[in-house]
Amino acid sequence: MSEPYTLPLIDPRATLGTVGGKGASLACLSNAGLPVPGGFHITTATYREVVAENGLQPRIMAAVEQAGARSPAALETAAETIGRWFERASLPPMIADGITQAYTALDPVGVNLAVAVRSSATAEDLPELSFAGQQETYLNIRGQQVLMAAVKKCWASLWTARAIAYRLQHGIDQEAVALAVVVQVLVPAEAAGVMFTANPVNGQRDEVVINAAWGLGEAIVGGLVTPDTLTLEKASGRMLSRETADKHIMTVRDESGTVEQPVPEARRRAPVLDDGQAAELARLAVQIERLYRMPMDIEWALAEGKFAILQARPITTLPQCKAPLPTEWPLPGKGPFSRGSIVDFLPDPVSPLFATLGRDRYNAGEERLMEWFIGDKHARMTWLDIINGYAYISVSLSLGAWLRILLAIPRMLQTVRTVKSHWRNEAVPRYTETVARWKARQLLEVPAGDLLDGAHEVYDAAINHLTTLQAGLLGGAGGAEALLKAVYGRLIRRSGDPDPGALVRGYDSAPIYAEKALYDLAQWLSSQAELADYARRCPTQQLAAELSRPEAPAGVDAAVWRELQTRWEAHLERYGAMIYTLDFSQPLPLDEPVPLLETLKLYASGALASPYDRQQRLAEQREAALQSIMERVKGLKRWLFAKVLSWAQTFAPLREDSIAFIGYGYPQLRRMLKELGRRLVQAGAIERPEDVFWLTESEVEEAVAALDRSEPLVARLVAIRQRQAEWRAQKRLSPPPTLPPTKRFFVGKMNMGGLQPGSNDAQAADLLKGFAASPGRVTAPACVLRGPEDFGQMQPGHVLVAEITTPAWTPLFAMAAAVVTDVGGPLSHGSIVAREYGIPAVMGTGVATRRIRSGQTITVDGSAGTVTC
Repeated sequence: MSEPYTLPLIDPRATLGTVGGKGASLACLSNAGLPVPGGFHITTATYREVVAENGLQPRIMAAVEQAGARSPAALETAAETIGRWFERASLPPMIADGITQAYTALDPVGVNLAVAVRSSATAEDLPELSFAGQQETYLNIRGQQVLMAAVKKCWASLWTARAIAYRLQHGIDQEAVALAVVVQVLVPAEAAGVMFTANPVNGQRDEVVINAAWGLGEAIVGGLVTPDTLTLEKASGRMLSRETADKHIMTVRDESGTVEQPVPEARRRAPVLDDGQAAELARLAVQIERLYRMPMDIEWALAEGKFAILQARPITTLPQCKAPLPTEWPLPGKGPFSRGSIVDFLPDPVSPLFATLGRDRYNAGEERLMEWFIGDKHARMTWLDIINGYAYISVSLSLGAWLRILLAIPRMLQTVRTVKSHWRNEAVPRYTETVARWKARQLLEVPAGDLLDGAHEVYDAAINHLTTLQAGLLGGAGGAEALLKAVYGRLIRRSGDPDPGALVRGYDSAPIYAEKALYDLAQWLSSQAELADYARRCPTQQLAAELSRPEAPAGVDAAVWRELQTRWEAHLERYGAMIYTLDFSQPLPLDEPVPLLETLKLYASGALASPYDRQQRLAEQREAALQSIMERVKGLKRWLFAKVLSWAQTFAPLREDSIAFIGYGYPQLRRMLKELGRRLVQAGAIERPEDVFWLTESEVEEAVAALDRSEPLVARLVAIRQRQAEWRAQKRLSPPPTLPPTKRFFVGKMNMGGLQPGSNDAQAADLLKGFAASPGRVTAPACVLRGPEDFGQMQPGHVLVAEITTPAWTPLFAMAAAVVTDVGGPLSHGSIVAREYGIPAVMGTGVATRRIRSGQTITVDGSAGTVTC
């Protein structure tokens, strides 16, 4: 059976595909009993039939392709041409008759009933995109001939310049779109406006905000009038605030459509709605939000004391909702708890999925490590707990556990001696084999339960790799550096000799390889004149988007562009998994490559020095210093120094290689979890695939079981929004370095105070103290970066100030004059890389990102471990 050309407004066949987004929404509202004006749909089948009968599709596609996405003037010309084609298009008799009959049914007495003619596109009003204003609406349309002309104008509005450009920007297939038209009885509005079921200013989800003006709503939608603004409590309809505007203009009907005219003086400053009317509107808003299960943007009208709902669409952008800040830090046990050790890789509040699945499986890995080391899996060496969203480690060792650790020292030393071979020949192959096995699977074909089991397997492989590092490599690296510092400082070093860090600089490691590979790509880029000029002029965010598209930008050779894409994709494939954080919910450089592109452009412009030259200079300084030392040191001292130095030089780059490899499986892990998220979106449980990270492990397990049994799922939309608001509130906290708060951190009888970050109350107003991580003294402007989204703010010669740095931050060290962090110690990634780059660093200040402002001139003394503000 062929598709109908018209449908009643409430017809069950009124779906997104048949009547477009606006039409489907109006049908949904009407069927739910909401006060929607009566009318009918002119379906997408009608549009396609008219386009086919008049041979318009090939001409439209040719005009759009010829205009291109980057030429606004050409798009406008194409849109005007397409508009004339629709204006001259003939309507097949069956279509014209169907529209006439539907209009006549609305107007049985034949008085040329006034109607509103609204465009409704198939890609319109989707939850993830807002197409508001992309197509046209025509009001006060009277008579059959005028109606037919308005319908053609609606069809043509699918191809306005802004609609074409919008679809191109969001990757929507131009050939697949179609347009339906909704024809409704025009509400003779005395007043009209819009309302939001969440506060669009502050993001509060428990408020309804109403904008109201006199006349039809077009004056508000078009921005011609400042409306009254009313804010109500959603649950009760109680008025929270009222702002009555001076309303100069109103939209009213006239013989040919609508016109703007001055508001009568007596009504300009009068409130449009009283409290009772506003509360009635708020009740309709709550009903609509419950129907759609998401915040909504709603158009309404008031006529003869009754409200009508004209349109409802999802709100696609809301500001961050500020949840109340937690005031207490409830402890999950006796403690003590510290923001050190593995927490170096968890600077921010963690996602609910990491706080459950991630934490529990990390702790299981720690249990396996301790059982292998000392035969006691309950000895909590670095146990991960979550307090107010932040990760803390607790170390709880009984006297018996300490004794077993002492007895295990020979095994530990043997592990340290063989860790390099064990890591490369056993740990890495196990990790890569697990990831490769799941990369070979077609995830779309894997049952949900198996997919979750696979995510567990990949994450467990990452944790097993991490515990291998903890078992010997990280401790070996720390021990080697500490021993070198002690032997060199007490037995070898003389006045004028370099710092110990200079003796292990100039070696390759994974982050250094990544930096040099980026530099090599930049050199190739700069050799392509047209391409280099385009990259220099193009905003980095836009360049990242362009690189994901097959076509070359205007003015760039297609072959050269494909070569850049090939090289760039290869770079991301090899180095894009270096984590910003251990929390797998956070994007990787592979997912958000803009920070890397910023550095690439700086290298290509010559603003940054060659990493090869820097490495060679450091290596030459190292060898010159060692030659001078070895010439004067003899006997046992020489042997001991050479032994310790060899150990430190082996472990320093190996440590960075192993840390950079932690995230090797994260791209696949994220793909698997987001595939589960995609299925949950289809089942109506969440809004976006990424929302799976805002569920707990038990909620994911429950949803997965329901998916595999084809059972209905529980919608988690409200819970997810609340958790996101709580996360944003937690992000504003300054987590204490230890809990219970203390200036010293004890494990049993051992003082671990030298391993914790600084606390807020321990810092003076103008002098921050931290770990002396890399020597030297620099005075320069600060650049405070909260995360990778801020990388573009970094300027060469500025001090990099961050909560923590991980291997993915390494490109910024090439620009930095010095480094200061909230979290981290002498053996953290930032310390190691700062020493490798030969720049001062102070780690673990606790409060640097909150005390220092971008642009503020500060002095970093990496030898004393101080920052003067």
